[in-house]
Amino acid sequence: MVDGWRPTGFDVQLTFNESLTEITKARTEISIQILKENLSTIDLDFGEMPVDAVTIAGQPAQFTRSPGLLTVQLPAAQPKDIRFAIVVEYHGKPKDGLVLGPDKDGRPSATGDNWPNRVHQWIPCLDHPSAKAPVRFTVTAPRRDLVVANGSLGGVRDASATERTWTYNEAVPIPAYCMVVGVAEYARSEPAQAALTPLWYYVPQSDASFAAQGFGPAGPAIKFYSDTIAPYPYEKLALIIGATRFGGMENSSAIVFASGLFNQRGGAQNMSRAFNIREGIEDVVAHEIAHQWFGDSVTESTWSDLWLSEGFATYFAGLFVERHDGEDAFRAYMKRAAATYFNFEKQNLRPIHDTETEDLFQLLNPNNYQKGAWVLHMLRSQLGNDAFFRGLRAYYVAHQSGNASTEDLRAALEKASRRDLKQFFARWIYGTGHPQYDLSWGTAEYSGAGGSLVITLKQTQPGDAFLDPIQIEIVSPKGIQRRWIMPKSKVNTDSFPFKADDVPTAVRLDPNDLLLKEVTSRPQ
Repeated sequence: MVDGWRPTGFDVQLTFNESLTEITKARTEISIQILKENLSTIDLDFGEMPVDAVTIAGQPAQFTRSPGLLTVQLPAAQPKDIRFAIVVEYHGKPKDGLVLGPDKDGRPSATGDNWPNRVHQWIPCLDHPSAKAPVRFTVTAPRRDLVVANGSLGGVRDASATERTWTYNEAVPIPAYCMVVGVAEYARSEPAQAALTPLWYYVPQSDASFAAQGFGPAGPAIKFYSDTIAPYPYEKLALIIGATRFGGMENSSAIVFASGLFNQRGGAQNMSRAFNIREGIEDVVAHEIAHQWFGDSVTESTWSDLWLSEGFATYFAGLFVERHDGEDAFRAYMKRAAATYFNFEKQNLRPIHDTETEDLFQLLNPNNYQKGAWVLHMLRSQLGNDAFFRGLRAYYVAHQSGNASTEDLRAALEKASRRDLKQFFARWIYGTGHPQYDLSWGTAEYSGAGGSLVITLKQTQPGDAFLDPIQIEIVSPKGIQRRWIMPKSKVNTDSFPFKADDVPTAVRLDPNDLLLKEVTSRPQ
């Protein structure tokens, strides 16, 4: 993470060969600010591409290579706060991060795919989410190809009879893993209705006719998140079908979706739900667009805080489903999320805020996605819509274009709700598991006029009790009553009076599905 120095900007120049199998020439200028006194070396994360030269202020600089590092010797020990630039010139084929290979139609393509720390295989940098900076790309590619990258298009010019040079400028600081280019014989289009920001689709030729329909949720999603949280944070949004090992990768203003995203379209045209596309496409498009706010604009401070990216994107995709497809669709979405998490937890009992897992790919798990989404859902239900969304908006504004931690989120929600959330976060974020309730109930008569409904609620999960308030629904011949149980320990017993002509016939726990839980229920 950021320690002795930080990047303040990147200027990346790339020239590709005709077949897009190699970078024939690359030049990256990293603007640097020194953060501590007497720093004499800069350790750049960098992969195995051959280095042709390293310069500082136009003068050759000494450097050494080691696995994953390019260590640059400064001309002299530098004082704190001084700023300068290092230029690295290099070439070759990256081992990873920038995928050079055929697109789904078999045509040459190049696509950035960096998460979590693979961008240093083709851009020398500080490869950590806390090292955010603006980036400028200048890409020279064959004339047949279109080029897309982060930020706004600065211009296109002829570089030779067979090449064009494209310039993109992302003026907003973004995490290194979100810095990408895409080069291919794309079919480019835009939605029929204008979105809140310039919106473009870049897809293989075989997907051209379906792009507008497949990416149909994009415009409404941008509007929904802009209305709910804050205006869209970047200059444009490009949605790209290309090479990624994920279902989608949320690169700032240039999202890449997996090549097979639209393979479901054969049955989609007969669907009656919103946008006439399959649910899976809608979910992934909404999820990746939500990342533009959470993950890209507000980026997790450490990998242990990844749920602030993935849990938020998962939940906000669900909120988008709720807005456009209705409450039943949203509840089904959250139930699937719960089931996915329960299956994961059977083999992996670890906290959301996971400081032990070293393989970063292993953090892409239902703890950070589905359980993280449920944590937000529970906070929303316990704090109320007004305080919850007011707190999220304050959290976003405070950390826009920067980084945030789990404790930053807690502080914002506590201020908005005037509630102490320390115990909630301790149990749900820093602790493990979920409540497993055993509910039993029975009646006791008295004086012939009525009786008491006695409810015993046990928590059978390992570890400490979850103390979240939980609603019960009491069913009787006269209708339904709802009451609250306030657990104090893993075993709680409560009594509720009833009249003789209103004997309870059933008891249901958490009827609105506001808690992440498993329940067994039986009369005594």
